Amino acid sequence: MNFNRYANLVEATNDLPKRGYSSTFRCEDGKMVCIQTENKYASKDMKIEELHRFEGYSNPADNSIIYAVACNDGEKGIIVSSYGADADSGLGEFMKTVDVVPNEENVDFADRTQSLRKPR
Repeated sequence: MNFNRYANLVEATNDLPKRGYSSTFRCEDGKMVCIQTENKYASKDMKIEELHRFEGYSNPADNSIIYAVACNDGEKGIIVSSYGADADSGLGEFMKTVDVVPNEENVDFADRTQSLRKPR
C-alpha cells in the first residue's frame, strides 16, 4: 500500500490528478458522490488504490488523509478528509467498508517522489 508518499497534502492534491485521479468526491447520505458528474457510489463500487496521511506540525487539528480511489465504472479520483477528533464520522465509516486494492503500477514511487521534492 502506498502510504505517505508525499511530503504534504498540497503535494498530493497536485500530483494525484496528474496520475489520473482527476475527480473529487463527497460523502452524502451513505454514498460517495462524484462532484464532477454527480454519479453516486456505494462502498462496493469503489476501491482504495492509495492513501496518504499527514499530521499538522503545529496544530493536531490539521491531521488529514487523502484517498486515491477507482470506481467500477472507470471513474478515478481523490477523497480528502481530516482524521482524529475533527474527523467526519460518516466519511470515516464509509471508507472503512471500501476495499483496499493497491494499484501495482504505483508501488515503486521513489523516483517520482524525489522529483517532486525541491532540492535543499
